[in-house]
Amino acid sequence: MSERYLITLTVNDTEHELLVDARRTLVDVLRHDLELTGTHVGCEHGVCGACTVLLDGAPVRACLVFAVQAEGRAVRTVESLAVEGELNDLQRSFAEHHGLQCGFCTPGFLMLAEALLAEKPEVGKAEIRETVASNLCRCTGYQTIVEAIDDCAARRRARLAPEGSTR
Repeated sequence: MSERYLITLTVNDTEHELLVDARRTLVDVLRHDLELTGTHVGCEHGVCGACTVLLDGAPVRACLVFAVQAEGRAVRTVESLAVEGELNDLQRSFAEHHGLQCGFCTPGFLMLAEALLAEKPEVGKAEIRETVASNLCRCTGYQTIVEAIDDCAARRRARLAPEGSTR
């Protein structure tokens, strides 16, 4: 019998107290205990990136993190992106640029991109390409994902630019 631990997780700004087995992964707790099924389970080896979530703002593979390791930390899943049922700018950009096809890998790419744009608002296409190469997609060929992230970054920069600026 596995040891069980009482942990507290803040997921998408909501605190949860959970009793979990020591070896239970974060992705399983998110999907099965909290019913946040937007985070997908792909390879379960940390290779594909479908389970990417943000842990204290940094992208992690939720299949490689034990839930007990996230004790007291902030977790963001793809469900945190939409506001009041409306897609956020990054999600809309993915749709506009056809940065999703079957959609299986999309939540992982969205969370990876959300972290990248938060850390580096001035990011360029070369760094976007390098970053998205860490996740696997069988449908898009990556170019549309790169275009979606680049367009969202440009729009966010334009929104934040002082009026009259020519950025």
